[in-house]
Amino acid sequence: MKRVLIVDDAAFMRVSIKNMLTKHGYEVVGEAENGKVAVQKFQELAPDIVTMDITMPEMNGLESLKAILALQPSAQVVMVSAMGQESMVREAVIAGARGFIVKPFKEDVLISALSNLP
Repeated sequence: MKRVLIVDDAAFMRVSIKNMLTKHGYEVVGEAENGKVAVQKFQELAPDIVTMDITMPEMNGLESLKAILALQPSAQVVMVSAMGQESMVREAVIAGARGFIVKPFKEDVLISALSNLP
Protein backbone atom coordinates (compact mmCIF):
# COMPACT_ATOMS: atom_id res chain seq x y z
CA MET A 1 0.00 0.00 0.00
CA LYS A 2 1.45 3.36 -1.08
CA ARG A 3 1.68 6.04 1.62
CA VAL A 4 0.65 9.55 0.50
CA LEU A 5 1.13 13.07 1.85
CA ILE A 6 -1.51 15.50 0.53
CA VAL A 7 -0.47 19.16 0.25
CA ASP A 8 -3.07 21.83 -0.57
CA ASP A 9 -4.09 25.07 1.12
CA ALA A 10 -7.80 24.29 0.53
CA ALA A 11 -9.18 21.91 3.16
CA PHE A 12 -11.98 20.72 0.85
CA MET A 13 -9.39 19.71 -1.77
CA ARG A 14 -7.35 17.74 0.80
CA VAL A 15 -10.52 15.92 1.91
CA SER A 16 -11.55 15.26 -1.69
CA ILE A 17 -8.14 13.83 -2.65
CA LYS A 18 -8.00 11.80 0.57
CA ASN A 19 -11.41 10.24 -0.13
CA MET A 20 -10.42 9.34 -3.69
CA LEU A 21 -7.11 7.80 -2.62
CA THR A 22 -8.38 5.79 0.35
CA LYS A 23 -11.13 4.32 -1.85
CA HIS A 24 -8.38 2.97 -4.13
CA GLY A 25 -6.20 1.47 -1.40
CA TYR A 26 -3.75 4.30 -0.77
CA GLU A 27 -2.86 5.19 2.82
CA VAL A 28 -2.99 8.93 3.48
CA VAL A 29 -0.31 9.41 6.15
CA GLY A 30 -0.60 13.18 6.44
CA GLU A 31 -1.83 16.50 5.12
CA ALA A 32 -0.21 19.93 4.87
CA GLU A 33 -1.78 23.32 4.19
CA ASN A 34 1.34 24.97 2.78
CA GLY A 35 4.75 24.13 1.37
CA LYS A 36 6.64 24.86 4.58
CA VAL A 37 4.54 22.35 6.55
CA ALA A 38 4.83 19.92 3.62
CA VAL A 39 8.62 19.80 3.88
CA GLN A 40 8.41 19.20 7.65
CA LYS A 41 5.80 16.46 7.26
CA PHE A 42 7.77 14.86 4.42
CA GLN A 43 10.75 14.52 6.77
CA GLU A 44 8.59 13.17 9.62
CA LEU A 45 6.38 10.78 7.67
CA ALA A 46 8.58 9.62 4.75
CA PRO A 47 5.63 9.12 2.36
CA ASP A 48 5.95 7.18 -0.91
CA ILE A 49 4.07 9.88 -2.85
CA VAL A 50 3.32 13.58 -2.35
CA THR A 51 0.45 15.37 -4.10
CA MET A 52 1.43 19.05 -4.19
CA ASP A 53 -0.60 22.16 -4.96
CA ILE A 54 1.37 25.02 -6.54
CA THR A 55 -0.29 28.18 -5.24
CA MET A 56 -0.05 28.21 -1.43
CA PRO A 57 0.92 30.65 1.34
CA GLU A 58 4.26 30.55 3.20
CA MET A 59 6.09 28.46 0.59
CA ASN A 60 4.60 27.63 -2.81
CA GLY A 61 4.50 24.17 -4.33
CA LEU A 62 7.49 24.65 -6.63
CA GLU A 63 9.69 25.82 -3.74
CA SER A 64 8.46 22.94 -1.61
CA LEU A 65 9.07 20.45 -4.45
CA LYS A 66 12.67 21.65 -4.73
CA ALA A 67 13.17 21.45 -0.94
CA ILE A 68 11.77 17.90 -0.79
CA LEU A 69 13.93 16.76 -3.72
CA ALA A 70 16.98 18.28 -2.02
CA LEU A 71 16.21 16.03 0.97
CA GLN A 72 15.39 12.96 -1.13
CA PRO A 73 16.15 13.14 -4.87
CA SER A 74 14.02 10.06 -5.59
CA ALA A 75 10.87 11.54 -4.00
CA GLN A 76 7.68 10.96 -5.98
CA VAL A 77 5.93 14.34 -6.16
CA VAL A 78 2.88 14.90 -8.37
CA MET A 79 1.79 18.51 -8.81
CA VAL A 80 -1.96 19.21 -8.52
CA SER A 81 -2.97 22.72 -9.48
CA ALA A 82 -5.53 24.87 -11.23
CA MET A 83 -2.61 26.70 -12.80
CA GLY A 84 -2.32 24.49 -15.85
CA GLN A 85 -0.28 26.90 -17.93
CA GLU A 86 2.45 25.32 -19.97
CA SER A 87 5.18 27.32 -18.20
CA MET A 88 4.12 26.01 -14.75
CA VAL A 89 4.00 22.43 -16.03
CA ARG A 90 7.43 22.82 -17.61
CA GLU A 91 8.93 24.41 -14.50
CA ALA A 92 7.53 21.67 -12.23
CA VAL A 93 8.80 18.87 -14.49
CA ILE A 94 12.23 20.50 -14.86
CA ALA A 95 12.36 20.84 -11.07
CA GLY A 96 11.68 17.10 -10.72
CA ALA A 97 7.91 16.58 -10.47
CA ARG A 98 6.87 13.09 -11.57
CA GLY A 99 3.51 14.24 -12.90
CA PHE A 100 1.07 17.12 -13.17
CA ILE A 101 -2.71 17.08 -12.67
CA VAL A 102 -4.83 20.12 -13.54
CA LYS A 103 -7.80 21.01 -11.29
CA PRO A 104 -10.62 20.31 -11.53
CA PHE A 105 -9.93 16.64 -12.21
CA LYS A 106 -11.83 13.38 -12.14
CA GLU A 107 -10.95 10.56 -9.75
CA ASP A 108 -9.64 8.32 -12.55
CA VAL A 109 -7.13 11.02 -13.62
CA LEU A 110 -5.68 11.21 -10.07
CA ILE A 111 -5.51 7.43 -9.64
CA SER A 112 -3.97 6.97 -13.09
CA ALA A 113 -1.28 9.57 -12.40
CA LEU A 114 -0.33 7.95 -9.08
CA SER A 115 -0.53 4.36 -10.27
CA ASN A 116 1.80 5.15 -13.18
CA LEU A 117 4.61 6.18 -10.81
CA PRO A 118 7.49 3.70 -10.59
